[in-house]
Amino acid sequence: MVIKLTTEAHDRIAAAIAAAEARTSGEIFCVLAGRVSSYRDVSLGWAAAAALILPLSLIPLGFEAAWIPGFGDSWEAAHLAAREVSTGQALGAYAVIQAVVFLAVYLISRIPPVTRWITPRAVRRARTRQAAIQQFLAHGLHVTEARTGVLIFAALVDHQVEIVADEGIHARVDQTVWGDAAEALSRGLKRGDPAGGFEAAVGLCGEVLAGQFPPGSSNPNEVADRLVVI
Repeated sequence: MVIKLTTEAHDRIAAAIAAAEARTSGEIFCVLAGRVSSYRDVSLGWAAAAALILPLSLIPLGFEAAWIPGFGDSWEAAHLAAREVSTGQALGAYAVIQAVVFLAVYLISRIPPVTRWITPRAVRRARTRQAAIQQFLAHGLHVTEARTGVLIFAALVDHQVEIVADEGIHARVDQTVWGDAAEALSRGLKRGDPAGGFEAAVGLCGEVLAGQFPPGSSNPNEVADRLVVI
């Protein structure tokens, strides 16, 4: 998924970060991702389950190989041979049905809205959290002087928002306080205004940091004030 934000949108977010950091020694960084996972394993799981379970419903209906063209038109030479051929044909036809069900369910499950719907929320949240932590480390938010880095992360396709705060903040700030910032970003994304969502989230995170981590005498800018789009 290609994400395009205007230069003006990037500038607005950068200005919001600079304004928030002017009141605190903390560092705020923003990342906007298209998706954090393909969830192909989830689709394969659903397809496999459907292939195993759905064809079973045909058995009470008296499933026969003849239901599948090309599987039930062999000549029968003797009673015993006919029974063996019939069993083999039925198993072959059943395998074909399983393969068709597997492929159909897998292809349907790869449609983005369907993928999101069939993927448990806990799985999407866990993978978003993992991706956010990777970005937190990749951009050096874990090596600020006072360990007061905060990452604001959003995944558009996954419909997930995550805020990651470094260990210097954990000791003094209840993690539930980030809920308002996450909700503000979610609202901005829902209305198609990611820049506005990030601005609001940055402002709220800045208020939390300002209350616990006021700026020092020098207050260096250890992390670039910008939004990264991946």
